[in-house]
Order: sequence, then C-alpha cells, then structure tokens
Amino acid sequence: MKEKKEQDLAQEVLKKYDNESDTMEYTGIMARIVSAIAITFSVFQLYTAIFGILDAQLQRAVHLGFGMALSYLLYPTRKSWSRTKIHPLDLLLAIVAAAAPAYIVWAYQELVMRSGTVTGMDLVVGAIGILTVIEATRRVVGIPMVIVVICFLAYAFAGPYMPGILAHRGLTVEQLVGHLYFTTEGIFGIPLGVSSTFIFLFILFGAYLESTGLGKFFIDLANAVAGWASGGPAKVAVLSSGLMGTVSGSSVANVVGTGSLTIPMMKKLGYHKDFAGAVEAAASTGGQLMPPVMGAAAFLMAEFVGVPYVEIVKAAVIPALLYFIGVWLGVHFEAKRNNLKGIPREQLPKLGKILTERGHLALPLIVIVYLLVSGYTPMRAALVAIFLAIFCSALRKSTRMKPMEVIKGLENGARNVLGVLIACASAGIIIGVVTKTGVGLKLASGLLELSGGLLLPSMFFTMVTAIVLGMGVPTTANYVITSTIAAPALLQLGIPILQAHMFVFYFGIIADVTPPVALAAYAGSGISGGNALRTGVNASKLAIAAFIIPYMFVLSPELLMISPDVSHIVVTVLTAIIGMIALSSALIGYLAANCAVWERLALIAAGLMMIKPGIMTDIAGVAIFAVILLLQTKRKKA
Repeated sequence: MKEKKEQDLAQEVLKKYDNESDTMEYTGIMARIVSAIAITFSVFQLYTAIFGILDAQLQRAVHLGFGMALSYLLYPTRKSWSRTKIHPLDLLLAIVAAAAPAYIVWAYQELVMRSGTVTGMDLVVGAIGILTVIEATRRVVGIPMVIVVICFLAYAFAGPYMPGILAHRGLTVEQLVGHLYFTTEGIFGIPLGVSSTFIFLFILFGAYLESTGLGKFFIDLANAVAGWASGGPAKVAVLSSGLMGTVSGSSVANVVGTGSLTIPMMKKLGYHKDFAGAVEAAASTGGQLMPPVMGAAAFLMAEFVGVPYVEIVKAAVIPALLYFIGVWLGVHFEAKRNNLKGIPREQLPKLGKILTERGHLALPLIVIVYLLVSGYTPMRAALVAIFLAIFCSALRKSTRMKPMEVIKGLENGARNVLGVLIACASAGIIIGVVTKTGVGLKLASGLLELSGGLLLPSMFFTMVTAIVLGMGVPTTANYVITSTIAAPALLQLGIPILQAHMFVFYFGIIADVTPPVALAAYAGSGISGGNALRTGVNASKLAIAAFIIPYMFVLSPELLMISPDVSHIVVTVLTAIIGMIALSSALIGYLAANCAVWERLALIAAGLMMIKPGIMTDIAGVAIFAVILLLQTKRKKA
C-alpha cells in the first residue's frame, strides 16, 4: 500500500514538472488510433534506417507530420479538459498541424523546382506550420521555450527599431515564412534532421531497455555496490542516476524514476528531506552530461561542431566522471558529518545474483558503445542495439518481452520522442532567425564588449547567459539555444569550437538545479516533501563541479582528451579530483573532521588553485589541502 502511494506521488510530481509526461489517457477506439499512428511512426523510422533515409526535407517533413499529429492528440489545449475523450478542437488542430508538413511531401518536386519563390498557398501553409509548431511547443515543452521563440520572431520584424548593434534591416512575412518553413535553415534544419535520424532510434532503444526492466536492474546494482557504505542510499541515488543518465533524455524524468525509490530510503536513513531531494536532483541532472546520449544533445553537437559523434562521446567522459565524483563526495562528507550509516548488507540484494539473473540486460549498452568506438554510424549502432535489446530480454524467462510488449515498445518510442522532436522544430525557428539576421554574432560582440575582451570575464558572462537561457528548457532545445546565442562569444576569443560548445552545454544543463527555475530540484522536493528553494540551493552546492569543470576544460583541454599526451591527461585529472575533494569538503564543512571557517576558506582556495592549470598552482593547492587534512586527522584522533 505504501509503495503504491509513493508511485502515485512520483507520477503526480512527474506530470507537474515534466510537460512531456502529462498526456491523455484514452480508452477504446481513440486509444487504438493513437497507438496505430505511433506504431506507424516507429515503423517508418526503422524502415528508413534500414533501407536508407529520404531526401533531407522529405524525411524531416514526414517526421514532423507524425510528431505534430501525436502532440495534438496526446496533449490537450487546456489541462482542465477531459483526459479520456478527445476534444473536437484538438482533433481539428491535429489534422491541420499534420497537413502543413504533408504539403511539403505532396508538393516536394514543385517546391524544389521553384526554390526560393513563395506563392500565396505556400505563405498560408508555412504560416500555419510555424504557428502550430509554436502551439505544440507550449503543450509539450512548456512556456519558457515559447517565450524564447516569440522573442526571436519579434526581433526578426523589429530590426529597424532596435538600438545599436542589435539593429538590422528587418524581414517581411514572406521572407520569414519562406526561410523558416521552406528551406533546411529553419524548422526543417539540423536539429530536426538529427531528431529524424539518430535521436529517434536512440529513444526507441531506450524505450526497449526500459521495457526489459533495466532501470530496476541499475537501482539494484547500485544498492549492491554502494548501499552498505556510509550514507548508502544517497550514494545509490548518485550511482543509479548516473547509470540511468546514459540512456535518459530528461533530468526531471530521471529524478522521478530513481528518486521515487532512493529519496524515501535517504529520509529513512536520516538525511534531511531538503538534502535528500537535492541529492537526486543533482545526480539526475548530471545524467544529462553522461555519454553516450547526453540528453540527445550529443548528436546535435556532433553536427554543429563538425566532428564525428564518437569524438563528442570521448570528450564528455572525463568531465561527466568528475561531475559525479563531486556529487558523490558531497554526499559522503554530509554522511560523515552527520554520522549516517549505510543499509545492513543482509537487507541488500546480492551483486552476484543480480548479475547472474539480469546482467544480460546491460549487454545492448555495452555493444552500442563498442560499435560506436569501432566506427559504426550512430544510426547503424542504434539499430543493432534495438534488435539486440529485444533478443537479450528473451534470454531469460523473467525478462522476456511478449510479442505485444515488443509492439508496445514501438508505441512508447514514438511517444517518448515527442518532447525532443517538438523542441528541435521550435529550436529551428530560433536558428532560422539567427542565420537570417546575424543576431548571434551581434550578441557575442555585446558580451565581449561587456567583458572588455578578457577571457575569464567573458567566460563568466557567457556562463550567466547560458544558465538564464537554459532555465525551464529541455536538454536538446537548451543546447541549441545556448550554442547559437552564447557560444559565439567564446569562439570570437579564439576558444576551440568543441570546448566552447561543451562550456555552454554544461551551464545550460545546470540551470535544472540553479534557483529560481530549478525544475529537477522542484521535482526532487515534490517527492521528498521538502522546501523547493532550499532543495535547489543544496542541489547547487552538490553540483558545484558543474560550475567549475567547464572552466577547467577550457583552460586545460586535456580533460576533453584532446591532448595526445596520456601522462598530461592523467596529471590533470588527478589534480582535478583533489580539487573536487577540497571544494566539496569546504561546502559541506567536513573533511576528516568538522571544518573551522578558516579551514573551509583555505580548502576553497586550494580547490581553485588546482583548477587553474600550472605546476606552481597545483603544488600550492595540494600542499594546502594536505596540511588541512593532516590537522583534521590529528584533531579527530585527539
């Protein structure tokens, strides 16, 4: 009974803070229609992945058409409307919204022949297409993204009236509609292109992994590995959220998925509810930084930066590990400070038994990483992994999927992709306005002027911009916005493109635990029953690594494994870890014993010294850290 209550609370929290999860619950003929559309959508994506994708605009138009139809059928105009019966307005809008991309498929040859010329019919269809994408964004993604899109559209028309460097000639309705809807520079641009190929297959892969029970396997595995340690349940939350993050595309969904189990365990052990919610929020947000998926942003980054996808994954490994080490350390020091014990070993699942009974479920994940490293394209690797996930589930009766569950996986994959799909389409509007007006470079020039052209102030202002732009926006759209608006400032300073994009990506993601709009922290507090603001503050402290690591890999590219010198990479990583220990202990107030104020200040200084590359600063930082550790060890023994 208690477990059922906790599950209901988790679902309630998920629907409150994650727009993508708050869908209609049809029965009867309408449920079958929605299922048929979703399954057909997945079959189309699999077919084109196996036999070859269509021309770019055709592939993207079909992808968007399915996505728009499902978005209007599954997300009602008003949340107060019936959740079991389709409203006539939503049915009409679903047809109209799907018809706009269908027009591109129907008139494709003609559109290609008169490229650049917009007829009256084109103008009407394009305007309807843009407006229905914005409305779908409101329903599926949320108001923050809509506000950003509308601001950019307004800027496209208001150019002649803008002050200083923001001024431009302005666009007519015909120019804007033609650019945004009938080229591959707007709605049908790179983000939707990546969604219609790589991202869909990886999300479908994730849906099948979820069906096999991989999430429960990760939590049980984390319990067996870390549940017995000091502050065990909190460490389980960190470990399981990191594992879930390898395939998850949402920090809020990750909070609810693992937090519904780990947060009650943490509270039972003695963690304060504000801290318990913060642990899950910080760990789940970090899941978006974990390769190979990185909240689906990894595929977009590969396209924007112009490097192979595997290079993005390689570059993300060390920063992601440092982030989770930072959160783990914060949890450990908090447990030590409050003398919180772990769960008795006899109450925990046995590692050997877990691996024997369900270890085969992780095989598709291992294989997909191997295929990517071996040079397979992400699409081919995901395709193999999807079929392997179904096959592996059949190896044991307890995990085997029935034929109907395999079909249900197709439906779930199509449903799960809607948030990313609509976010990519609306992000295309932003990119279209940026490319047509040149506002990206203008904003970059403004940031550089504000910082006086100095590196660290420029990085600071770019960080603030990325955090503000990322508030309340899902991972994929978050990255598109920050890379379009904030990254050019760093590029103008001569920072290599990969480091610049990773920098803004990190700070866009960390907005999920940065008050006042900290959605992951709010979700964590919803489950823990804690105060949302205090949970957000605690989560920010635990996620301190994410505020520092981007500066580290800009100043020390070795952390992105760019340097071929392995010894240099090892030294940089070791000093970074010691720096993380120093900063985490300073923020929590415990290292080997409770910290005095001067010790906390000294540890912060030591941590920051080890972040800045250089032999002298590293030696000084390690020396200060060693002295504090020695003094506290002696004090504790006395």
